[in-house]
Amino acid sequence: MKKINFNNKKFSLLENSENGKVNSETIFEYKQDGNLVTADYYGGTIRYGKIIAHLDNNQLVMLYQCLTIENKLKAGKAIAEITITKANKIKLTLDWEWLNEEGQRGVSEYIEI
Repeated sequence: MKKINFNNKKFSLLENSENGKVNSETIFEYKQDGNLVTADYYGGTIRYGKIIAHLDNNQLVMLYQCLTIENKLKAGKAIAEITITKANKIKLTLDWEWLNEEGQRGVSEYIEI
């Protein structure tokens, strides 16, 4: 896989597990400095969120936190598999887990917009 550049890329949700908080109105704005990848996210059910990740070949190893519109603080971790679509867009498939809600995990997919 060619080297991925997340700097100034935006993403939105394609699919989410039932116990996920993000919806199709949530926008993710990514930045990158070497193998450090960060993102701010907001919209829909998310008032504000932040991701910090380490880019390792075709994966992002990430921690995230957010405040929902119900004023709930949430935090989690994920491994994101990175693929490139036929339209040359970055697609992320996250295997995630909430850290503050034991046993709650899921899978979600995001696409570059």
